[in-house]
Amino acid sequence: MTRFLDWWNTFLEFKDHDWAQNIIVITLFSAFLWLSWRIIIKRLHHIAAKTQLPWDDAVITAISAPVTLVIWLWPATASLKILLSTQTHFSSTWLPELQVFILIWGFIWSALRLTSLIEKQFLTNPKHDETTVLALGKVIRLIFITLGVLSLMQGVGLSLSGLLTFGGVGGLVVGLAAKDLLSNFFGGMMIYFDRPFKVGDWIRSPDRSLEGTVERIGWRMTVIRTFDKRPLYVPNSVFSNIVVENPSRMLNRRIKEDIGIRYDDIHSIERIVDEIKTMLQEHNDIDSNQTLIVNFNGFGPSSLDLLVYTFTKTVNWIEYHKVKQDVLIKIGDIIAQNNAEIAFPTQTLKVEQIPSE
Repeated sequence: MTRFLDWWNTFLEFKDHDWAQNIIVITLFSAFLWLSWRIIIKRLHHIAAKTQLPWDDAVITAISAPVTLVIWLWPATASLKILLSTQTHFSSTWLPELQVFILIWGFIWSALRLTSLIEKQFLTNPKHDETTVLALGKVIRLIFITLGVLSLMQGVGLSLSGLLTFGGVGGLVVGLAAKDLLSNFFGGMMIYFDRPFKVGDWIRSPDRSLEGTVERIGWRMTVIRTFDKRPLYVPNSVFSNIVVENPSRMLNRRIKEDIGIRYDDIHSIERIVDEIKTMLQEHNDIDSNQTLIVNFNGFGPSSLDLLVYTFTKTVNWIEYHKVKQDVLIKIGDIIAQNNAEIAFPTQTLKVEQIPSE
């Protein structure tokens, strides 16, 4: 890169009295390169449209704007050098560093655009986990930015070995000062790699007043939308110290009901239990492979108590309540068909009469 910069700067050594003409020539040269690049890009897009691969379109789209930036800004540094050397007394020795910055920024910008386009492409496929794709995208962006910053420091003459030595000592100081920030960062990494939940999951914690749908998992905090639509911002370090329940990953939903029958209908209890159990075993929305219990469970204060314990096939909250409603209505019909009734709380008072003297 250094040899190319020296050649470029030697090539652009114009005469002082022709500074205006030289700037016009450089501008026209940039315009020519830009028009040529536009033609090339259109041709590449036309070729990529005929292929089945989405990655060639992503690469072409990613580099189009950064290359355009370099085409205009790189020759502009030559024009700036001419102006500084002919019209002012300012030094132009810093221009090579600016040229290095333009090239590195063009590379970083292209890499970040390509990462975003590939990330969007993966997110369109429902087979890919959204949380994992977003986590890998953030890591790749961080790597490109770090490489770009290190390259820029090397290009402007900074010693990376001295910087790394200072970073070893300063890292300890920064780590102590930013303890909470680092704990949140590693908490986010734990969520990304252990994956106790992902974006879109419904989570809750029995240790904290925390329940809702995960909207975003960031490096420092996780955004949870509660069921009353309030945003909840939780530092990632909290998740390493609490128990998190993920109802979104349940396999079934449970129906557990205690149903009371009148004491007058005790002779119908066995038949009612058998018919309810048969109804549940034949129900299309009840998972008969899971635990299914229908039993006379005990003598209550004012009723004969039946235990109904079963699981639905669906885990969707709305569908679950529809299935539960249908099951309860059918249980009510079975009780009525056996000339029995559901009990309601009653009290029997025994009044003793005092014999008159």
